[in-house]
Amino acid sequence: MRGQFDFTPYRRSTVGFDRLFDFLETDGRSEQADNYPPYDIEKLSDDSYRITLAVAGFGPGDIDITARQNMLIITGRKAENRNKDGNYLHMGIATRAFERRFELADFVRVEAADMKDGLLSIELIREIPEAMKPRKIDINAGRSETIEARDERRPKVADEKATEKQEEGASA
Repeated sequence: MRGQFDFTPYRRSTVGFDRLFDFLETDGRSEQADNYPPYDIEKLSDDSYRITLAVAGFGPGDIDITARQNMLIITGRKAENRNKDGNYLHMGIATRAFERRFELADFVRVEAADMKDGLLSIELIREIPEAMKPRKIDINAGRSETIEARDERRPKVADEKATEKQEEGASA
């Protein structure tokens, strides 16, 4: 039995990490008692990852990969027709249906998927938008600039009438 950890002090001193704390408090995804199919997760570089699933007996048409907001869902369904003839004495190769879910971080997207030798490889890339990347902010020292405020609450009708009078005066 694992004890609960209280994240309340961290929630008070951080901004925007609610999803992370919710994930940790609920043990992430619900515990999967079934570990089928087995998988590996590799970090190829700082922004590149690979998930490899052992899916022997499944073909590309039997597997569906769906990327939703921050969730990657891999499902496999195979029509069970191996023992139609009754020739099998033992059927030990698992071809039962499965569903694997992986929680993805923000800005992680699926780049490609490939199947070779019974292994399904899914390439993931993290692409942080330019607006989200750190940038240097220059500090103005010794220069003061005056910023004129406009009252946006004023009706624009008065501004339009003044502009029309100026145009009439210029054309006369």
